Amino acid sequence: MFYFGIEHEVAFLNHEGKFADFSCTKFADFQQIVDRLPTYPHDYPQLRVGDAGIKKKRWYIEGFERFADSEVVIDCAAKGIEIRTTIHSDIQSAINELTESFNLLGEVAASFGFTPILVSFNPYTCVFEPEPPLNAFEIKQLQAYPDEQTANIYMVSYGPDLNISVADLPIEDVIDMGKKLTYYSPYIVPFSYSSPFYNGGLWEGLSVRTFIRTGKRSATLVFVEKEEQLIKSIPSLTKVARIPAEIGRIEFKACDSCDDFSIYAGLLALLKGLILDQTLHGRATTPDAALHQISAKSGFDNQDIFVNATKLLQAAEVALTNDPDIELLTPLKVILAERKTKSHQLIEIYQNLGSIQETLKQTY
Repeated sequence: MFYFGIEHEVAFLNHEGKFADFSCTKFADFQQIVDRLPTYPHDYPQLRVGDAGIKKKRWYIEGFERFADSEVVIDCAAKGIEIRTTIHSDIQSAINELTESFNLLGEVAASFGFTPILVSFNPYTCVFEPEPPLNAFEIKQLQAYPDEQTANIYMVSYGPDLNISVADLPIEDVIDMGKKLTYYSPYIVPFSYSSPFYNGGLWEGLSVRTFIRTGKRSATLVFVEKEEQLIKSIPSLTKVARIPAEIGRIEFKACDSCDDFSIYAGLLALLKGLILDQTLHGRATTPDAALHQISAKSGFDNQDIFVNATKLLQAAEVALTNDPDIELLTPLKVILAERKTKSHQLIEIYQNLGSIQETLKQTY
C-alpha cells in the first residue's frame, strides 16, 4: 500500500509586474492571501503545524524565520507560498487536490494583485542576505542544524517535495530506498527542469537550481522514528519525524517546479516504480554533485543522462506492469522522446520576447 503527497512552492509577480520576493514583499503581503484561504479541520493530525504557527493550513508562507534572543519567531522573510496536499492512497487524488488548492490560491492572490508564475530559481537575485544581520541566538540555532546553513540556497530556489511512503515497510528498507533515489536522482530530475534564468539573464544550462543546490541540500530525505535510526551525513539523508504521520516517509526534494501537474503525477509514478523495482542496484547516501551539474547543464542532450533516464523509465514500467499508474508515465516518455524540458520552452519564449517577466507571465 503506497501513500502520496506533494508540497509545491509558488512564486508570484506583484501588481506592478515585479518579481515578489523578500526584496520587495513583506510577510504580511502574503499572509493576507493565506488568511482568506479555507481551513479544513479534517487535515489534522496529518499536516504539521510547526512551532511558529505559520503552517496552519494547506497553504503557508515559505521563508526564513527570524528570532529575537529566544525561540519566539518575530518575523519571517518571505519568498512565496507553499501548497501542501494531505496524504492520499493514490497519485491522481494528490494531483487533483493540488490542482484545486492551486486554483483557489490563484483566485485569492489575484484579488490582492499577485499572479502565480513558474520559477525554480529566483531569476533576478542569487543571494539572500538576512536583514538585519543574524543575531547571536540565530547563529547558534543555524550551527546546530547543518542543513539550515544553506538558507542562502533555499531562499532563492523553489521546488516540490514529492512524498511517497509504503505501509509497514521496515525502516532499514525505507532508508535503502532513500539511498536508491539519491543515487539515481541526476537521471530523474531533468524531466522537471524549469530554471534557465539567473541574475537577470539566461543561464548557460537548463536548471541553475540543480546546479547550485545539489550536494549542499538533500536529494532525498527519509523520516525515521527514533534518533538511533539516523545516518550521519551532510546533506542529511535521514531526519527524525516530527509527527507520527511522517514516520517512514520518503521526500524526493531534487526536482524543479512544474506548472503542468501531470509531470508530478509522472514523477510520483516513476518513484513508485523505482521503489518496486528489484533490478537497479545503485545506492548513495549523499547526492553526486558533479553528475547533477552535468545533468543541470545539458539534461537529456547528455548521452549518459539520456541512456540512464531511459533505463529508469523502462525499469519503472516493468515494475508497474499490472498497475494503472503505468499510464501516468506517459508525459515523461514524451519529454524523453523529444529531449525537451520546460526550460527549452522558456528559453524559446524569452528569445522571442526579450523579457524574463513577460516569459514568466506565459507560465501556468
